Amino acid sequence: MFDSEGEIFGGICVNSDCNDTEILMQALGECCFVNSHIHTRTPYCDENGQSSIPNVLSTIKGPWAVIYWQESSKTLWFARDAFGRRSLLVHWPTLEDCRFLLSSVSPVSSMEHNSGPIQVSISGPAKTVLTALRESVMRRTSLHRIFQAVTCDIRQEEHSPVAVLFSGGLDSMILAALLDECLDPNYEIDLLNVSFDGHSAPDRISAKAGVKELRRIAPLRRWKLVEIDADLSKLDLDIKHVMSLINPANTYMDLNIGVAFWLAARGSGCVYEGNSSNNNEDLQCVKYESKARIVLVGSGADEQCAGYGRHKTKYRQGSWLGLHKEMKLDMQRIWKRNLGRDDRCIADNGKEARFPFLDEDVIRTLLDIPLWEVANLDQPSGTGDKKILREVAKLLGLYEAAVLPKRAIQFGTRIARESNRKNFGSNRAANQASAGSAVIQIASNFS
Repeated sequence: MFDSEGEIFGGICVNSDCNDTEILMQALGECCFVNSHIHTRTPYCDENGQSSIPNVLSTIKGPWAVIYWQESSKTLWFARDAFGRRSLLVHWPTLEDCRFLLSSVSPVSSMEHNSGPIQVSISGPAKTVLTALRESVMRRTSLHRIFQAVTCDIRQEEHSPVAVLFSGGLDSMILAALLDECLDPNYEIDLLNVSFDGHSAPDRISAKAGVKELRRIAPLRRWKLVEIDADLSKLDLDIKHVMSLINPANTYMDLNIGVAFWLAARGSGCVYEGNSSNNNEDLQCVKYESKARIVLVGSGADEQCAGYGRHKTKYRQGSWLGLHKEMKLDMQRIWKRNLGRDDRCIADNGKEARFPFLDEDVIRTLLDIPLWEVANLDQPSGTGDKKILREVAKLLGLYEAAVLPKRAIQFGTRIARESNRKNFGSNRAANQASAGSAVIQIASNFS
């Protein structure tokens, strides 16, 4: 392997009709191996007159940068001229990013990327949150005994033990990336995505984009986007069943969210398989049902990191204190408004919902961070809301997901639109009737 950039103006003889890169490649190929950690002033490394790679490079006059693999010694050499007139950047592995990178240009984190420049510097609190979230996902995806029931005649790597309720948004992308870090590489990962408008639903569009980004940061993982298409007009019996599951929750918003969660957890849809090199022309939809018994859900991220529109309203009305009170209220009532309903709808499919953002240590970590480090609601949507999670996404290499705006599941899947048309005649009529909070008459003996 050889890559170079620059010009040789002296030190190595290059005739006018020769290519300086070829001459340098030949000179490096004739070099012997010398331990680069041993300082030596001698121009040769043995009695046969062979020069060492450092000695050859040090003779070059002119601007240059070189990356060279010396096969004989299994050594990767990289260097640039002493004045740095040609760019050569190196990223050494860290706890947050274990990659070793050599490049003539800066990685995408410091360049313009879609919605504008991404900040290179990441706050210390974001790194702390990433550590807490990584440990949370690890605790919830340790295999233990739950996967030992896989029969011996079925290859274990064909099963996805853990799936993600996946919209392609910020929260589900973070969970998917962390799951990749925590789960044995032999396993596939099912990404469960629901749509009530085929390929046109916002969540389906962002899910497809999200899979591409996940494949970029984790190319060895077998990601499986399970596309679950639904038609509300054909779900009458299922809707009655879900109504019993969400009870005592009793609004159309609860029902819409419950149906979406219930269908996603069921995991019955299709995956596209085949050659994806020709603009998806050769891909075929194959029926598929996820066998994952554990489902990761992003609940709790918006409540703790100011992800809802009403958080910005409260901030504008009452500054930081008003925002703090609203977020505290959200966490105090999340059991009643969200989690019980969602748990019942997922468990009905024989799946177990796990909520990494609601891990006690994650909650404690976020509470210990000043609120202005968690969110900056003076900035536009997709930037200041859930600011700290956007920084976590950047640490994971998810630069596209880091700038995605918040989108609720009932709108992202477009079930709210279809429900409004079915129950109120149109979106306009539904809005006039405040359909989201409108109560469905369900007999209830629970609270």
